[in-house]
Amino acid sequence: MDIDRFWHLVESARSSAAADGVPFDEALVGLLAGLPRQEILAYAERFGEVHGALYRWDVWAAAYLIGGGCSDDSFMDFRAGVISLGREWYERVAAAPDSLAEHPAVAEAARDGHDEVLFHEEVNYAAGAAFERLTGSRDAFHEAWAEYRPADGEAGTAPDMGEDFDFDDDGEMRKRLPRLAELYLRTADRM
Repeated sequence: MDIDRFWHLVESARSSAAADGVPFDEALVGLLAGLPRQEILAYAERFGEVHGALYRWDVWAAAYLIGGGCSDDSFMDFRAGVISLGREWYERVAAAPDSLAEHPAVAEAARDGHDEVLFHEEVNYAAGAAFERLTGSRDAFHEAWAEYRPADGEAGTAPDMGEDFDFDDDGEMRKRLPRLAELYLRTADRM
């Protein structure tokens, strides 16, 4: 699946979710469940690539500010949430995570003191849920994935996450993510 097809599926699910008033992940699962199994697997492969490309310290710092902290598991959910925003926002965040300060949902969450915005765990498992819907089996996706992408026995190389820094150092966060820090550190100071 090429990147344009991947983003077309994401955007279609976003449109469907908005029109039907359902959560994005439910719309995505419904859309994926209507595809051939090989295409679902190709979607999952591309999802893994774009998800992995956000595995960086600067993106994690943005998640840390927005979520009032961010564990490893939560960072997976945050990256899925960024993908659910669609291609334009994904590319903006990949280029400059601080641009999330401009997203209306992020600004509203900062103003209202909500820390769950953009943490969408279920999006990580949409391909598996689509397979389960098609087959009735929770194991069907993992079995198909094992055939689609058999392990080659080689350990992968660690991703380049960029420069690590202390997320609890407000000065460092203000320097690296000034707009998000303005939204979230000021809000946190008021609480």
